[in-house]
Amino acid sequence: MSTLFDKELFELADEAMLIKRRLWGDDVFFVDNLHVNYTDICVSHCRFCAFAKGEWDDDSYEMDIPGIIDYIGSKGKSVSEIHVVGGLHPSQPLDFYVNMLSEIKRNFPEKTIKAFSAVEIDYFSKLASVSVEKVLLKLKKAGLEMMPGGGAEIFNPDVRKQICPEKISGDRWLEIMETAHNNGIKTNATMLFGHLESKGDRIEHLEKIRDLQEKTGGFVAFIPLEFHPENTFLSHKQPPTGVDDLKTIAVSRIVLENVPHIKAYWVMLGVKLAQIALYFGADDLDGTVIKENITYAAGKKSERALSLNDLTSMIKSAGFNPVERDSFYNAVKRY
Repeated sequence: MSTLFDKELFELADEAMLIKRRLWGDDVFFVDNLHVNYTDICVSHCRFCAFAKGEWDDDSYEMDIPGIIDYIGSKGKSVSEIHVVGGLHPSQPLDFYVNMLSEIKRNFPEKTIKAFSAVEIDYFSKLASVSVEKVLLKLKKAGLEMMPGGGAEIFNPDVRKQICPEKISGDRWLEIMETAHNNGIKTNATMLFGHLESKGDRIEHLEKIRDLQEKTGGFVAFIPLEFHPENTFLSHKQPPTGVDDLKTIAVSRIVLENVPHIKAYWVMLGVKLAQIALYFGADDLDGTVIKENITYAAGKKSERALSLNDLTSMIKSAGFNPVERDSFYNAVKRY
């Protein structure tokens, strides 16, 4: 497997496209979604992160629950998915997050709540001195329907110690995701690439996700996330090249045959490279992604949101069939 990255670019594309077309034909999916990054205050000090702030920093922010409801009402009236992630706040108790989801679901019952990374779940568990399973069940009762895949970064422990020494281990991330899956909560999975990891580290990361998927079947989509070095401790590094991006997407599709969907996350890739990634095994562009703040803190200059028309035009001009979906990949509308 470690030799996959040594293959020629278009050989990988051909292999990945065979898998993609077997699964989804020429369909390419997207969702109408709103991101709620409820705070940038975080007790963790991940060295690759340009988003996090301290509690007393002048430019830090935190949203209260009425503010979150107002924000969704003003920015996300039409969206079908609310994507909620934030920093590890030092002062908010578990009940704050339970009440947040309850209020979102009470005010917007028709919208799917995809909320809280495995890192946040672990933190809530420690705050409340209860098990991860109990945290997940409380959140599920309050309205949690799905979890994003953030916090996986790269599983290699030596690299992890360098880029996010205070974050949970890769094994802990996998354990939390397994617990979520066993309690009926579907999740995504991610990999942050292009920092200090090797190609072998990437393959190992993908294989661990594949193995857990074989066990639980709980991963809905995998998202390779391109590292953006600006405003981080690796600001001297060049970001991954377009070729590296495309190879990583293709390799992900090849290794993760048992994960249904591979995303070309246009926020990190940029719109044009995301289009090309549709020929390298990706079958999903994520969505409208209204008001995502984390990537832009690291200097990404792509659009801040795309309209449904933008997404359908991107997909059609690349030669594929646009399919608006819900969070679980049920087709909402074909264009």
